Amino acid sequence: MNNNYYAVLMAGGVGSRFWPVSTAQFPKQFHDMLGAGETLIQKTFGRLSKLIPQENILILTNELYNDLVLQQLPQVKQEQVVLEPAMRNTAPCILYASLKIKKMNPDAVMVVAPSDHWIEDENAFTADLQQAFEFAEKQDVLMTLGIQPTFPNTGYGYIEYNKNDTEIIKKVSHFREKPDYETAKTFLQSGNFLWNAGIFIWSIKSITAAFEKFQPVMYTLFDYGYDHYNLPGEKAYIDENYIKSANISIDYAVMENADNVYVLPASFDWNDLGTWGSLHDKLNKDVYNNTVVNAHVYIENATNNIIRTDKEKIVVVDGLNNFIVVDKENILLIYPKEKEQEIKKFAEIVTGR
Repeated sequence: MNNNYYAVLMAGGVGSRFWPVSTAQFPKQFHDMLGAGETLIQKTFGRLSKLIPQENILILTNELYNDLVLQQLPQVKQEQVVLEPAMRNTAPCILYASLKIKKMNPDAVMVVAPSDHWIEDENAFTADLQQAFEFAEKQDVLMTLGIQPTFPNTGYGYIEYNKNDTEIIKKVSHFREKPDYETAKTFLQSGNFLWNAGIFIWSIKSITAAFEKFQPVMYTLFDYGYDHYNLPGEKAYIDENYIKSANISIDYAVMENADNVYVLPASFDWNDLGTWGSLHDKLNKDVYNNTVVNAHVYIENATNNIIRTDKEKIVVVDGLNNFIVVDKENILLIYPKEKEQEIKKFAEIVTGR
């Protein structure tokens, strides 16, 4: 393995659209959402460690989840867990982690990867990541892996590249916001648009230079604490200063401003597992398109449902179509799948009662 390869595994989200399984105290990345015997964060860590030394993988998460990370990833040392004392979106935490890595190894090349995505062909992912690392090692670039769109999805951002670009790794023309349905259809018809999966690759030199150029205030804030990083004084500095940072995503802060952004169209299938419906799409189904996780079910006259319970629960369903049925401890959710984006509001109502 290449000791210059590093990863930042993003594991701080709440996943409120997967309520009631995913909660603020125990979010989806720490659950076995697929019923596969491993949690999402365990699957992601294992996938990254095929190419990256385990000791070079940092887990970026909220202070609330420190113990969960160490329980589920016993091979990880405490110093590999980078804790955010406040929620400030993706740009500040990526800059913070990048400066920590810079102090460990100024020649590092790193990938930023969410902890809760589904990737079936892990060998293809590893090959794509290797190709991106090699490109980022040699050139001053900010790279991303783009996903070939399979339908006009309105829930993802898109990456546009020049139609006439014949290179395997393509220069990005624009990042596009989540479109409406008609716009998404034109993106697919154009053939030069990819889904933005939020997977980024760059050298430490390139990303820190980009922050210094496009986010000078943020860069100064975090760089001022550089001498403390990876030492006992780090926590005190971060606890005092992290909250002062702007609340902004890496896309807005850096990627949409830079002119050295490149994308590698991915060769693997991908799903961000953002909703119960996306999970339904990826799991095995019966002849009536029902998906079942953990439960023992008796189904009649029911189609296109996802049913998830704690293990060994017996569920009887008759006459239900296109619904999400989730039983978790003292909460039972029965909700139409077409309204799944609204589930998170009930998580706020129920937990705040």
